[in-house]
Amino acid sequence: MNNEIVVDTKDGGASIALLADKKLVEFNKIDKDFAFGVGDIYLGKVRKIMPGLNAAFVDVGSDKDAFIHYLDLSRRFATMTKFTNVILNEKKIPEISNFSAKKELLKDGQISDNLSVGQEILVQIVKESISTKGPRLTTEISLAGRYLVLIPFSDSISVSQKIKSKAERNRLRQLMVSILPQGFGLIIRTVAEGKMVAELDGELRLLLRRWNDALTKISRNGSPKLLLSEMDRSVSIIRDLFSPDYHAIHVNDKDTFQEIYDYVSLISPEQKDIVKLYDGDLPIFDYFNVTKQLKSSLGRVVSVKNGAYLVIEHTEALHVIDVNSGNRFRPEEGQEAVALEVNMLAAEEIARQLRLRDIGGIIVIDFIDMEKVANRQALYEKMCELMKPDRARHNILPLSKFGLMQITRHRVRQAIKIQTEEVCPTCMGKGKCQPSILFVESLEEKIDFLRNVQNQKKMTLQVHPYVYAYINKGFYSLKWRWRMKYGFGLKIMPIQDFSFLQYKFFDAKRNEIELSVETEEKEINSENF
Repeated sequence: MNNEIVVDTKDGGASIALLADKKLVEFNKIDKDFAFGVGDIYLGKVRKIMPGLNAAFVDVGSDKDAFIHYLDLSRRFATMTKFTNVILNEKKIPEISNFSAKKELLKDGQISDNLSVGQEILVQIVKESISTKGPRLTTEISLAGRYLVLIPFSDSISVSQKIKSKAERNRLRQLMVSILPQGFGLIIRTVAEGKMVAELDGELRLLLRRWNDALTKISRNGSPKLLLSEMDRSVSIIRDLFSPDYHAIHVNDKDTFQEIYDYVSLISPEQKDIVKLYDGDLPIFDYFNVTKQLKSSLGRVVSVKNGAYLVIEHTEALHVIDVNSGNRFRPEEGQEAVALEVNMLAAEEIARQLRLRDIGGIIVIDFIDMEKVANRQALYEKMCELMKPDRARHNILPLSKFGLMQITRHRVRQAIKIQTEEVCPTCMGKGKCQPSILFVESLEEKIDFLRNVQNQKKMTLQVHPYVYAYINKGFYSLKWRWRMKYGFGLKIMPIQDFSFLQYKFFDAKRNEIELSVETEEKEINSENF
């Protein structure tokens, strides 16, 4: 399978698409003002104790107070609290290895016995703010790397269950015991299988350095404050997605390219050349056909093969997916056979949609009813098989007698929502419009203005693909006539993400030319004067 990652960086944010054989299977979007993400470590202040919930609300600086339950307190919470207080009061960082451990937390204790209003505590975000709820916290601090997860205030070393070889598990455990400082625990990840001590030791030192950097910030100013953020969001997502079977990582921003290139060079030097800087004229998502797939895959109605389709609805409590056969039914095949065929095809698309939209919580799927128990069991087994590549924790129940399948999928972020509707192509959202038949004439007037008034010798006009097709239509096309009249410095490009009558002009340095009616009139008047 040909796996590729496409990173589109613009306006300070980033969008990351995972393609499997050119088909979009996973999508991540990072806003430029993104904060309070999973993995971020904060020094928070307890705002309110809720004895009835056995929980507390903690101020970490977000608009909504974060939530922490008693069960989210680590076993060695008392030790960590004492350690934090030493830093706050004495303005120095003690050695964890020399720090005396206190009694472990009881499993059935009360949060009011361990937290008090105004107390400052070390916390980490495990679930981002979703809807009306603030972030979810834990005091079980961990720092994730490519091969290892470092856990301060712990003494255990765990090895991923996906490493099946007992000899390899023992080798990794013994290796880490020999180099791990006292007072820290580790989780050895699956990708560490077969790695040598130099690679693992290098990452361990990096994680320890990041932990110490976070501790130095505790005594500065007051709480709440961010102590340690995940590495650059683009790099952190690449870290989680990356595996040896990737063939290419395409990036359209030089700084992001360098960060990802440096990271891949560090963790997998032999694969560093798969990181490639995209410098084409078309937007990177258009070039790799991501935009079209997003538009066709993330609407309320999603097409499946052979005329079948899904209807996906989101509510506050759960997500509902309805499977419809559309015009697929043919009487000669029989209803049961058609239902099984459509359900199997729908299961493939549903598994992809759950990953693509990052849908979490409770998902209820209304498959087409099937009478035979064997067919229902086959559909259940097929769904389980299709969900195996999904990295999110999930649980699938067999079909009920009503033909409903229930899935729970671990959600730590908001479900991805992409606006698939476009602005009205005639009024551009204003409710009033100019005659659309004059649109191309209006474009020519603007080209004339830029060429003859602003003296733009080279420029690029971006338009909707339908408009582009019209401009290129025929042997003696509009495009050819414009080039003959205004020079061959004029370049026209189709952009899939544009609404029908949307357009943009760019100069020779790829900077957008701000063009408005007021600007044109001002320039023309000044020339006439």
